[in-house]
Amino acid sequence: MPKNTKCRRISGFPRKFGFAPTDNVDEEALRLTFDEFETIRLLDAEGMTQEQCATKMGVARTTVTAMYDNARKKIAKVLVDGRSLIISGGNVSFDISKGESINTKRKKGDNEMRVAVTYENGEIFQHFGHTEQFKVYDIKDGKIVHEEIVDTNGQGHGALAGFLFGGKVDTLICGGIGGGAQVALSEAGIKLYGGVSGNADEAVKALIEERLDYNPDVKCNHHGEGHNCSDHHGEGHNCSDHHDEDHHCGGHCAH
Repeated sequence: MPKNTKCRRISGFPRKFGFAPTDNVDEEALRLTFDEFETIRLLDAEGMTQEQCATKMGVARTTVTAMYDNARKKIAKVLVDGRSLIISGGNVSFDISKGESINTKRKKGDNEMRVAVTYENGEIFQHFGHTEQFKVYDIKDGKIVHEEIVDTNGQGHGALAGFLFGGKVDTLICGGIGGGAQVALSEAGIKLYGGVSGNADEAVKALIEERLDYNPDVKCNHHGEGHNCSDHHGEGHNCSDHHDEDHHCGGHCAH
């Protein structure tokens, strides 16, 4: 039987979820897991000892040593061989104190769905990574039982996925969103409805009624100082198409 590994605590998602050579070498990307990334962040960027890193992550020092060695070898291959690198996966749980602010004001009830919408002046904000506020809705039996606006405390991109995860959000409605953030949301078990625009309250009502028009292939491309977030392409995509899909937590430890 495969050996059960202890869940590794990490402080959040990385700011970027991939790196590629400037000449776009066509090689299969190496995968650095979130826990391997955390050892690089804690040991090399923050200067912790392996003992401190082990305590922070809730694992043995020997485990930190093994993860760190694996991470360094992968990074070396990226630099020496010109390989691409993606950061995803791993046997991890999240230690995200800021994200708990959503759930500390009002605990998510049993059998409730918690929906977050990128928010600005009543409308759906169109760039996930720059979101300053979410409007969060708790839904039970097809009715909104609570709603509130929460600040993101200056966090962006991958940290926002962790913010939502820590706040026990299970569904996100947004405009444009990059591929890395989509990976992070998937890893956190958060279902995405992207490419949505208009009034936030109306979008949530449409979601409840299974008629939300969204884009399953949403992208967010940056151009110079600005950015263009894609809207819908081709025919509309109704949320009822996926309403009965199972919702999993991306293989992460229970929280």
